[in-house]
Parts: sequence; structure tokens; C-alpha cells
Amino acid sequence: MNARSDGLPIGALSKQTGCNIETIRYYEKAGLLPTPARSPAGYRRYGSADLKRLSFIRRARALGFSIEEVRKLLKLADERRRPCAEVRVVAGAHLEDVQAKIADLRAMERVLRETVAKCASGRSADCPLIESLSREDPGNPSTLAASHVRAHRKESERSAWD
Repeated sequence: MNARSDGLPIGALSKQTGCNIETIRYYEKAGLLPTPARSPAGYRRYGSADLKRLSFIRRARALGFSIEEVRKLLKLADERRRPCAEVRVVAGAHLEDVQAKIADLRAMERVLRETVAKCASGRSADCPLIESLSREDPGNPSTLAASHVRAHRKESERSAWD
């Protein structure tokens, strides 16, 4: 019997990594985790390499990397001969996306703070918050800026991986 078939059952892997069992199965179906060995009874068995890989995936996801970004990072990690610069491209693009989200959140915070301040008395028949949410504001500069950054990031990713 090999080491993987003697390894951890899925429940133990779940407990050690803090990853939900269904999420582990999803990562297998998505190809992020290899198909596990099976015990003679047909139960999944995971080795130390699987534990390490799942921990990598969990940390990357906790940092907000998408499934596709994690896939790229895993491919680069599996092919150690590839230069760190390629990992930097993926991480740099993700950093731009995070910065755009932060800018969007700051803009939302400002608008919400202003709107809540208008509602301070709570006595008006017309609610400024409802009015604000009812208005369409396609020209919001923070939304346009974030869209521009995301479009630029996707273009950078395409050129880096083509």
C-alpha cells in the first residue's frame, strides 16, 4: 500500500486546513487538487503533498486570488524552473485589482457617510438614502476608474500569458 492510501481521510484534511469538505471536492473537480488515492473501501486518502497544496490554495484564496489566478500560481509553483517574474505578474495584477476595490470602498464609504449624515434627524418624509439609491449615477468617477484598472489588468494578464 502506498503512502497516499495510508494518508488522511477527507474529514481530517478538512480539519487540518480549515477547508470545508465540499470545497475540497470542488478544488478536485476544478483540477486544483489532484485526484486523491483511495482506500480499499473507496474513501479518499490525502498525503502530505495534498495537505501542502490545499494550504497553498487556501492562503491564496484568503488573499483574494481568483480560482484562475490560483491555477496560474499553482502551475508556476509546480514548474519551479519558471522565473519568479511570472509570479510577480499575477500578483501585481491582483494588487491592482485590490487597490481598485479599496478605492471603490472608500468612495462608497464617503457617499454612505454623507447620506447617513443627511438622514441624521430622521424626521423628513423624503429619505435621502432611498433617493440616493434610486438615482442612476453612471458617471461616478471611482466606478469608472476601477473599471479602467480592471480592464488594464485583464489586458496585462492576457499579454503575459499568451
